[in-house]
Amino acid sequence: MTVSLEAIKTIIADDMEAVDRVIRQRLHSEVVLIRQISDYIINSGGKRLRPMLVLLAAGAFGYRGTRHHELAAIVELIHTATLLHDDVVDESELRRGRKTANALFGNAASVLVGDFLYSRSFQMMVDVDIMRIMAVLSEATNVIAEGEVLQLLNVHDADVNEERYLRVVRYKTAKLFEAAARLGAILGNATVAQEDAMAAYGMRLGTAFQVIDDVLDYSGDYQDTGKNVGDDLAEGKPTLPLIFAMQHGAAEQAAVVRHAIEQGGLADLQGVVQAIRSSGALDYARHRAQEEADTAIASITAVPRSVYKDCLLQLASFAVARTY
Repeated sequence: MTVSLEAIKTIIADDMEAVDRVIRQRLHSEVVLIRQISDYIINSGGKRLRPMLVLLAAGAFGYRGTRHHELAAIVELIHTATLLHDDVVDESELRRGRKTANALFGNAASVLVGDFLYSRSFQMMVDVDIMRIMAVLSEATNVIAEGEVLQLLNVHDADVNEERYLRVVRYKTAKLFEAAARLGAILGNATVAQEDAMAAYGMRLGTAFQVIDDVLDYSGDYQDTGKNVGDDLAEGKPTLPLIFAMQHGAAEQAAVVRHAIEQGGLADLQGVVQAIRSSGALDYARHRAQEEADTAIASITAVPRSVYKDCLLQLASFAVARTY
């Protein structure tokens, strides 16, 4: 079955427009540079999966107010702040086919505007005035920061195994997916068991999403992904395809991958890509992503059937099948 993200978005189109209005309203600042960078980032595209999760989870439990728009906007601002900081740390110059904010405005401005987005998101949490929601978001933000540091420690370390890799994924990427899904359940007055089920769904969905991101770093088309092949390798990041190739490829190929991780750069890109493909690393990583997506789907078996739940199920399939 072909799953279209646009088809899912159509179901919640009005809500997504409301979220965009909240984002634009809450990003207002008298400081011109903040407005410039914020507008640039928000208008640079992106799948908006995390705010979609808030909306779909809330809908799945029958929520009919407007607070889910505010929470979805908060989640997107937190995500955007992490992107600004990530691109500075990684010295990235390209995201979604466009120059990164740090490439255009400089590292200092990107870091400081990222700080502004974090602080604005916490102002918005206070305005929502639900302690449970503040607890979920503050914990998620802290765990994401830990994930960033863990990833930094893994850079150029060719001894990183799958367990250490997945820990970074669950902290740095999947934690915000988990929080987004949990927030929607909280708004919908879900039971504790249902709330935990939605959180588990979000965590597994986010993990599948990131694993496929790492697959696309070696198999994706620039026109689809907006990224060059080997961007992670250039930064010395030991992602799952590289880890598998080192463990299961021929000794010579494993040595090429190890050297590439330890040194960074793209001098050995052709040899690394060949090692990844011949070792079956991409197939293995896709299989692991599918396992995560299947677990996500199984997590919400007890959630009542609705068009929103159908979208959540389709979203899990999209996370694995996507090419961008």
